[in-house]
Parts: sequence; C-alpha cells; structure tokens
Amino acid sequence: MRFKLLAAALLATAPVLVFAKPLTVCTESSPDGFDVVQFNSLVTTNASADVVFNSLVNYDEAAKKVVPALADKWEVSADGLTYTFHLRPNVQFQTTDYFKPTRPLDADDVVFTFSRMLDDSNPWHKVTGASGFPHAQSMGLPKLIKAVTKVDPNTVKFELNEPNATFVSILTMGFASIYSAEYADQLDKAGKQTDLNAKPIGTGPFVLKSYTKDAVIRYDVNPTYWGPKPKIDRLIYAITPDATVRAQKVKAGECQIALSPKPQDLADAKGDKNLKIVQTPAFMTAFVALNTEKKPLDNPKVRQALNMAFDRTTYLKTVFDNTATPATNPYPPNTWSYDKAIQAYPYDVARAKKLLAEAGVPNGFETTIWVRPNGSVLNPNPKAGAELLQADFAKIGVKADVKVIEWGELIKQAKQGQHDTLFMGWAGDNGDPDNYLSPLFSCNAVKSGINFARFCNPQLDKLIADGKATPDQAKRAKAYEAAQKIIHDQALWIPLGYPTATAITRTNVSGYHVSPFGRQNFATVTVQ
Repeated sequence: MRFKLLAAALLATAPVLVFAKPLTVCTESSPDGFDVVQFNSLVTTNASADVVFNSLVNYDEAAKKVVPALADKWEVSADGLTYTFHLRPNVQFQTTDYFKPTRPLDADDVVFTFSRMLDDSNPWHKVTGASGFPHAQSMGLPKLIKAVTKVDPNTVKFELNEPNATFVSILTMGFASIYSAEYADQLDKAGKQTDLNAKPIGTGPFVLKSYTKDAVIRYDVNPTYWGPKPKIDRLIYAITPDATVRAQKVKAGECQIALSPKPQDLADAKGDKNLKIVQTPAFMTAFVALNTEKKPLDNPKVRQALNMAFDRTTYLKTVFDNTATPATNPYPPNTWSYDKAIQAYPYDVARAKKLLAEAGVPNGFETTIWVRPNGSVLNPNPKAGAELLQADFAKIGVKADVKVIEWGELIKQAKQGQHDTLFMGWAGDNGDPDNYLSPLFSCNAVKSGINFARFCNPQLDKLIADGKATPDQAKRAKAYEAAQKIIHDQALWIPLGYPTATAITRTNVSGYHVSPFGRQNFATVTVQ
C-alpha cells in the first residue's frame, strides 16, 4: 500500500510533457503560385508571404503602427527622401533539398528584391506572368523609388523622387517580401527561373514541403527561423472551396481552423462545445466593379442607375446574413478620412429607369456579371449574390448574363479588362486609406490591372498623389475626402458591404487571431 501511495504521489507531481502537433487549416482555394510579387489575391499572400517569407517591416494590428521585422530599425532623412534600413543580423534563408544558402540575409537580397520589381533591365524583371508586378505598379513604386543601394552588408538605403507618407507602411504588404539573391542566381544559372514561383525560399517560419493544386499544401517548421519558433510541428492547408464542407471538416476534427465560413455555418458552430468562433471587424470592402471602358458603362448615368437598381438591404441579409454593414465609400467607416457626408445611392427603381433614359438607353441593355464559384469572407455566397443582382438589373430592363469563372482565370481576365460588371473585394494591408485608393483607383492601377473600374481620371489621380506627398494627416484627409466624392459621383462601383472577418476553430486551438486585413499568422498557434 505504501508503495502504491508513493507511486501515485510521484505521478501527481511529474511534469506534463506537451508535444508540438500539426495544424491543419481548411482554406478557400488554391494560390496563384508562391512568387507573391506576381499576384494580388489574398489567398496567394496567405500561402506565401504569410508563412514562407518576411518583409523589412510588419504592421502591428494591436498597436496600429509599423514595427521592425527583417529590419530592426530605420531612419528617415529630414526632407523625407531617404530611408535607411538596418537589417537584423544572422537571419538565415531556408534550407531545402533544392537550395542550401551559404550566407545569411544581407543587403544584396533587399536590393535584388526591389531591383527586380523596379528595373526593367534586371534579367528577373521579365520572369513573371502577364500581370507583371501588380502591387508595385499600382502603388507607383517605379516612379516613386529613385534608387535602392547597399550601404554595407547590413544596411540598405532607399532614395525617393518625392516625399511619400505611405512608404514605410507599403513595405508591410506581402509583395514586399524579401527574396534570396543567392537562390535567384542559382536558378538563373540552371535555367530554372520559373522555380521561383513553384519552389519558394524565404526567411519565414515555415518551409514549403509540397503542393498539390486544388488539394493540399504542406509546410514544415523552419528550424533556422530568426523569430520565436512556431508551436506546431507542421502546417497543412487543406484546400476546400465549399464553405459548408470547411465547416463540416472542422466539426469532424479533420482540420483545426476553417477560414471564411458562411453565416449559417457560424450559427451551427455556436451550438457545438468543441468549436469556437473567432472574429473581428475587417478592413475590407466587398463591391461590384463597373468597367468604365465598356459601353454603355462608360456613361456615369448608367452606372448611377445600376447603383439605384440594387437592393442592398436584401443582398446583405441573403448573402451575409446581416454580418456585414452596408458600404458607401471604398474603405470602412472606422478609417481616418472616411467621408461621412457622402450618402449611398438610394434603392429607387423609377429613378434608375429615368437615368437610363437620360443616358440614351431607355430600354436597357445587355451585360454580364462575373463572379467566382466559391465563397470567401468578401462574398460568402457568390451564386446567390449574382442572382440577386441579375434580378435587380432586370427590373430596369438590363439583361445580365451571370458568368461563373474559376478564381484564377477570373482574376487574370479581369486584370485585362475583359469583364463588364465584376463581383470583387479588397482587403487592405494596413490602416492607411491609400491602401485602397492607389491600388484601386489610380491610373497606374489601370495599367497593372487592379483598378477593376478601369477609370483613369487626372483630377482623381492628382488627389491620390497629393494625399501621399505630405505627412500632414489633416491635409491628406482633405485630399482623400475629395477623392471619395469623385469615386461616388462617378459611381465606379456598386459598394456592397464591410464584412466581419471570421474563422471557426476547434476549442483545443489557442493563439490564433483573425486579422482585419485577412493576413494569417500561424506561428503563434498551439494545438493542445
């Protein structure tokens, strides 16, 4: 008896060993690739920049400010034209069976990363798809950045052609991920440049292990990661386009996190003691882009008529189950410079018909509505939403054909301006209004393809540029308020809603936070 009591006491005081476990995340769709600079979809950013790569700086969502990442400090010259970044020492690039770095991260890697995007004489500049470098182009970086130079192995200097209040925050975006110049040289010599998109090498917390399109992405933990080591031993993206199936998988324990659930799936999850809902107001806007290069959509009265024909209340109830708030302006109302004086177009079928008559199309016209097949946080039920819009258009004599197009192909063709009307959404990368205005409404963004309204207006372009040229937030706000008025009066979009970013997790998952920007950080997640 004494022996048994002693053994029990020893067991009671023994430490509990906690082993790292794999984390499986049910995601919405396949990434376009892993060379993040080529693409602008959030799904690609989540699969590449958020796990494999790092940027010079990050955006701290809680503190609402830019914080160090690969650069541990930086200085800005008094005239706002020179930014000097000091790199964190001894950061290692990932080692795989196809690449073994011989040196840590240094200034050459930063120079290569930006030279590739900015210098058309760089041999890597043409190693992209048809879209080129959409973010760099739409943000106007080739014109903004005069030079990127190596000061010493751990110091890089950016010289600008003009002051830009958004410059450091731009560098938090996924496309500003830092690449290995040494790896690029290896691929170039082997004639395998396209491997940069299939076999990425970064400094991030996870290393890409394998990818099967439309099925699964597997990552291992990076053993040489410079930051806190992830608390899981593997990361798996189970690509699951159907939101209801994602919800079923997390309920069955086949994945521990399900992204972008439908509102009705959330209601079911609330009653399950093994599940929890994680959510936050999103820095996102869902909208229908109206292609101003297509007739009769080139007429603002036609675009205004389509806005007035749209029953936003029914749309938000049906598609979002009222989990999104009605949208009026390009970015959410909790953003500084949001113009509260601008009122949404009213739902007014009679007025819409009158506007069409004034525009010379009293009997309506034929058009197309482009939509993705699978739901996302910005469009939980694409089919239902497209059919509602189609029915609303029919009330004013506009016959719309709904075209359901696979996400990758939809983005590719939309960037080329082939659409008429297009269900789309935008997730900002930081809290700056320019994170919407430059990529979505500038003339540079028409060239890069992300300006889905295809609207290049000198007055609007100048307001966007003026807003970036001064650090004075009051002056910036004034420029952005004027920009919002042009965007509204020209009716470039049918604004839909400002959604809530949500995920369903198992209760044994801790350390996971939903980002208002749609970014993913799995390095802090623990699976009990």
